Amino acid sequence: MKLKLGERLKELRFENRLTQAEIAKALGLNSVTYLRYEKSQREPPLELLITIADYYDVTLDYLFGRTNF
Repeated sequence: MKLKLGERLKELRFENRLTQAEIAKALGLNSVTYLRYEKSQREPPLELLITIADYYDVTLDYLFGRTNF
């Protein structure tokens, strides 16, 4: 499941035409920290996952690849 999350984060960022630095700043993160989430090297805490889902207006199920809606 880890791999799907990183893929979804990257996909959402591209769809919204954001750089890693821009989304990291919007989320209050260091760019390197965000990069590690996209590369599935680290897992974001639940509170951050909720923030990301709200930011992109998607569900946690979508972030984790459980649904495509």
